[in-house]
Amino acid sequence: MEQAGLVRSMARKDYTPDNSTCEGFFGRLKNEIFYGRSLRDVTVSPFIKKVAAYIRWYNEKRIKLSLGGRSPQDYRKSLGLVS
Repeated sequence: MEQAGLVRSMARKDYTPDNSTCEGFFGRLKNEIFYGRSLRDVTVSPFIKKVAAYIRWYNEKRIKLSLGGRSPQDYRKSLGLVS
């Protein structure tokens, strides 16, 4: 892990709300793009592109009612957090 510059956990130590957010995202990702599909013939490059496209959609286009019917990106813009 250290040689690759990777971090094992996405959550701060002893702070479970971080982990539940990550778990929720990865659960949705698996349900929406992996389950029910065979990835047997998919190579690494198309797989990475598929996941990257999902993440872009998730952040930029996906509508959330809890954000007032806006995408996460639009919501952040409305708060002045991103340009």
